[in-house]
Amino acid sequence: MELYSNIIGEGKPFLILHGFLGMGDNWKTLGKRFSENGYEVHLIDQRNHGRSAHTSEFSYELMAEDLKEYCDQHNLKDIVLLGHSMGGKTAMKFACQYPELMGKLIVADIAPKYYAPHHQTILEGLTMLSNAELTSRGEADERLEEYIKEWGVRQFLLKNLYWKEKGKLALRMNLEALKENINEIGQALTSEETFSGLSLFINGGNSNYIKAEDKSLIKEHFPNSVVLTIKGVGHWLHAEKPDEFYEAVIEFINKS
Repeated sequence: MELYSNIIGEGKPFLILHGFLGMGDNWKTLGKRFSENGYEVHLIDQRNHGRSAHTSEFSYELMAEDLKEYCDQHNLKDIVLLGHSMGGKTAMKFACQYPELMGKLIVADIAPKYYAPHHQTILEGLTMLSNAELTSRGEADERLEEYIKEWGVRQFLLKNLYWKEKGKLALRMNLEALKENINEIGQALTSEETFSGLSLFINGGNSNYIKAEDKSLIKEHFPNSVVLTIKGVGHWLHAEKPDEFYEAVIEFINKS
């Protein structure tokens, strides 16, 4: 499957995978900063998200395959791979399945365990938006507020809006397929999937996605990993404290 990407800078390949209901564009500011360190940064839209192809099929197996195809097309190897949340799950899967293409792995605020579906309210809000006749972003924000009180979360989701035609807004993601496959989002790595390369797991101090008891599971799958906590941030740690996040990643990838 053809994946849409925005490529910034030149140098060693550095691939970034967004989270559920996001897109590569969410990482543009950090991507530019990483590129200034001699990296060719690929901001990738995963299937059914952003500008990448829409399909009824959706799983981490498929998303790891999509990424393998992408690396083959662009002749990429020894990659730095960073994934947040759902993107972190894809990145873990990819590293385990295609270690020969990997340099270093960075996973932001997700563990290799199973997570029960917990995006129902967000999906209800987005379904309402996709069925509404929206003529402005302000109106979309107002309507979405009935479902999602947090301003930051709404702004993140509203990035998916685009002008489908004059005067008509639509959502970029394939909402129906994502709702159909919602159980896939929380899937765990299988017990035999491991990656022995250098790996960094960064979690938010106020987030409950990576708990203290998950650290031994991370070590089982990623024996050469370290877990680092950024204090005072939640699940969107890279957006809440971009400087700290940037420093942690750069220090890890520039270490020989």
